[in-house]
Amino acid sequence: MDYGKYKYELAKKEKEAKKKQKVVTVKEVRLSPNIESHDLNVKANRALKFLESGDKVKVTLRFRGRELSNTSMGLKVIREFASLLTEVSTVEKDAKLEGKQMIMILAPKNA
Repeated sequence: MDYGKYKYELAKKEKEAKKKQKVVTVKEVRLSPNIESHDLNVKANRALKFLESGDKVKVTLRFRGRELSNTSMGLKVIREFASLLTEVSTVEKDAKLEGKQMIMILAPKNA
């Protein structure tokens, strides 16, 4: 068999495999611990659109100043945000405090 033809066939198979792949991107939604309910719903609707398009959503809750001493309030907000999106998403990585931010990752349910 011709080596050039073999390399060509191999490259063709790799290109065909790449076509069937779906690139998953991670979109970010930022929250604050003292967010109002309407603002939380607006952010949830934005995250809903990301999830429906097949992207993962990284929910970041940033603490500033004295807010860091009351992380339970932030945890409550981030859990409420997750409960708004339970129908279309699953929690891939639960809320965890990393420095001055609390981070949670949501993935679409169908994926």
